Amino acid sequence: MTSQDNNETNTRMLRRKARTLHNRLIKLYGIPRWTKTDGVSELVSTILSQNTNDGNRDIAYTRLRARFATWGQVRDAPAEAVIDAIRPAGLANQKGPRIQAALRHITTERGALDIDFLGDLPVEQGREWLTSIHGVGPKTAAIVLLFCYDKAAFPVDTHVHRVTGRLGLIGPKVTAEQAHAILEGLCPDEQYGVFHLNIIRHGREICHARSPECERCPLQDMCLYYQKLVRP
Repeated sequence: MTSQDNNETNTRMLRRKARTLHNRLIKLYGIPRWTKTDGVSELVSTILSQNTNDGNRDIAYTRLRARFATWGQVRDAPAEAVIDAIRPAGLANQKGPRIQAALRHITTERGALDIDFLGDLPVEQGREWLTSIHGVGPKTAAIVLLFCYDKAAFPVDTHVHRVTGRLGLIGPKVTAEQAHAILEGLCPDEQYGVFHLNIIRHGREICHARSPECERCPLQDMCLYYQKLVRP
C-alpha cells in the first residue's frame, strides 16, 4: 500500500469517527440553536470575544450597541469612546481600534457597512477576504462564514482544539490554525455548526483544560487521551 493509500484510508477512518462523535454528542447535548445575525454584527461580536468569556463579550457588545446606534457611528467615533464602551471584554485598547479599523476596511472595500456578498462566494474566497482585514484570523472568519452565511467553515477555538486533539481527530502537533482545514475535511456534511457548538459544550462541561472529568465522560472508548494517560 502506498503512502497516498494510507493517507486516504486514515482520512476515511477519521471521517467515520467524526460522524460517530457528532451523533453521540447530539445524544448527550441535543441539537444546539443559535440566532443568526448580519455579518458585520457577528464580526464585531467575535472580535470582542477574543481572549475573554461569553459573558464579558455580551456585556461589552450590549454597551457598544447602547452607546452607538449604528456601526457607522462606531466607525467614526473617537477611539476613546469605543474603548470605554467595550472595556468589560478586556484588552479594550486593542479591540476598540481593531473594530474601528475593520469597519473602515469594510466601508472602503464595499462602499457600505455590509458584507452579505460573502454569502455568494465560495468559502475559500470568503475566508481570504475576511482574513485580509487586520486582526481577523481563521477562527473569526470561520465563525462569520458559518453562522451568518451557512458556509462549510469550522471555527477552532481553544475548546475545539483541545477536545478534538484528545479525541484524536487532529494530531498532537497540529496547531489551532492548521486544525481549521483538517476538521473541515472531516466534519459531517451540513452539520458544522451543531458539531462545533457541541464540542465546545463538551469542553466546558467535561473535557476541561485542567482536571478533565474523564471518569464521567461518555466518549472514553473513542478518546486517545483517556486511553493513553488516564485508563490504568
